[in-house]
Amino acid sequence: MRVFLDLKWFFKQERKAYILGVFFLLLVACLQLVPPRIVGVVVDEIIENEITVASLLFWCGILVISGLAMYGLRYLWRIQIFGSAVKLARQLRETLYTHFTKMTSSFYQRKRVGDLMAHATNDLSAIQQTAGSGVLTLVDSLATGGSVILAMGFTISWKLTIIALIPLPLMALLTSYYGHLLHKKFRLAQEAFSSLNDKTQESVNGVKVIKTFGQEKEEVESFRDQAEDVVKKNVAVAKIDALFDPTISIIIGISYFLTIFFGSQFVMNGEMTIGDLVAFTTYLSLLIWPMLAFGWLFNIVERGSASYQRVSRLLEEVPEIVDLPGSIEETPSGEIELNIQSFSYPNETVHALVDINFTLKKGQTLGIVGKTGAGKTTLLKLLLREFEGYSGTLMVGGSSIREYKLEALRRAFGYVPQDHFLFSSTISENIAFARPDAAPEEIHKASQIASIHEDILQFPDQYETIVGERGVSLSGGQKQRISIARAILMDPEILILDDSLSAVDAKTEEEILSALKNNREQKTTIITAHRLSAIQHADLIIVLDHGRIVERGNHQALMAHGGWYKEMYLRQQLESLVEHGG
Repeated sequence: MRVFLDLKWFFKQERKAYILGVFFLLLVACLQLVPPRIVGVVVDEIIENEITVASLLFWCGILVISGLAMYGLRYLWRIQIFGSAVKLARQLRETLYTHFTKMTSSFYQRKRVGDLMAHATNDLSAIQQTAGSGVLTLVDSLATGGSVILAMGFTISWKLTIIALIPLPLMALLTSYYGHLLHKKFRLAQEAFSSLNDKTQESVNGVKVIKTFGQEKEEVESFRDQAEDVVKKNVAVAKIDALFDPTISIIIGISYFLTIFFGSQFVMNGEMTIGDLVAFTTYLSLLIWPMLAFGWLFNIVERGSASYQRVSRLLEEVPEIVDLPGSIEETPSGEIELNIQSFSYPNETVHALVDINFTLKKGQTLGIVGKTGAGKTTLLKLLLREFEGYSGTLMVGGSSIREYKLEALRRAFGYVPQDHFLFSSTISENIAFARPDAAPEEIHKASQIASIHEDILQFPDQYETIVGERGVSLSGGQKQRISIARAILMDPEILILDDSLSAVDAKTEEEILSALKNNREQKTTIITAHRLSAIQHADLIIVLDHGRIVERGNHQALMAHGGWYKEMYLRQQLESLVEHGG
């Protein structure tokens, strides 16, 4: 029952609704006592030949009134209790989603998407059921059971009541044991479902790769194995779940046997009337639901408890990067000064960056080149404050990036990552993602700068074309240029293109860079690239190798230096010449 204590904050928040719901439930429990007692009275009147049409109509009228009252009250408690449970699910879902948006990159490196989806769906449904059906079964079983037992003891026979209740302690012990087993098995079942969810999401996203390599059969087999594991663990839950009803039925059967056996003796001894015995057995039938509800309660509570623990552990994860007290709320602008002695990724011993230092004045362009894995993207992630833990300083506009509020810092950057992500909406909405209120003319201008405007006009619905999930209906170059247009529309102080021109041809690349130069005066641009033609116009170029700067300068200086940059540039020029038939 610990989960009810864990949810105390919500019950306190929705106390009015729950108090009303419980009150209506108690009224229903009291009204349920009326029919059995009326049946007993009518039976005695029949046996004693005292029944009349008037009395029969009177008792039938009472039954109808109590039935209608219970109908209305049951409707009301459902609105109050189940309605509040839906609010809990909505609130937790919003809390979880907000939490996801605050977490840093390392969190998503450790967590699988399928797990996070399972937390936001299955686990929240189990918690919602606890706050709804769980509260209902708890209150209803105690209220109905308690009122029935009191009615049996005080209005009919306290001796027979004690005898009928003898098997109940055994039921309490067994259901408690089943509940303990259920908690463990349900947690394993939820974890298996999370893995299956992750497998499904991964396979759907990678279906093109799977089909390209002809691995459909192997993927189906792998999915089947995981699905069978989910079934196996859910069957284990079902086996324990299936023990509740038979156990309770046996306990109820024993209670009925004791009631009939000893009750008939009490009637023969004159301690009870036949009408009392009929009323008593009718009351006993009302105890069937509280007993079943009690078993069901353990089921619901243990499922909810396991799910709440999973969600709580997720919410306990603390973002590694947070705003410092008194953080600057203004958008950073100005000179970039970077001096990093060393940086290593969490749980890594090898330095990803060492002795990185440069100054980039406002309005200048920085080109970053180097072999794959040299540290180019890592440097950008530090600038965007996706990671910390470095020794050194990283300044923008004379202040450390740590001194800015995260929201203000992110406003300064327009970032186009290597992995271009587009949402399942229109092209227009994707470009205006960071500025939903942007005018169509602004969207078109950003598209023209990114050299995607003409392509968009060729689509049947033009800017209203739905791109599909992750931009599946577009080519790689089109996705890149739409991502660039999205960043340009922000008109950021600092535009970062992380190898974002790799999928376009040399002519289109030149058009984009020329347009950026003309439209981003007094705005800083940072470009990482493998194709050196993308950064040869930069004011400063740094060459990284194993996380260190091995060369720096502008294009002319690096060509004169005669190092890796010159060798790679000449090789790429030769390759381009050969491609064009030279």
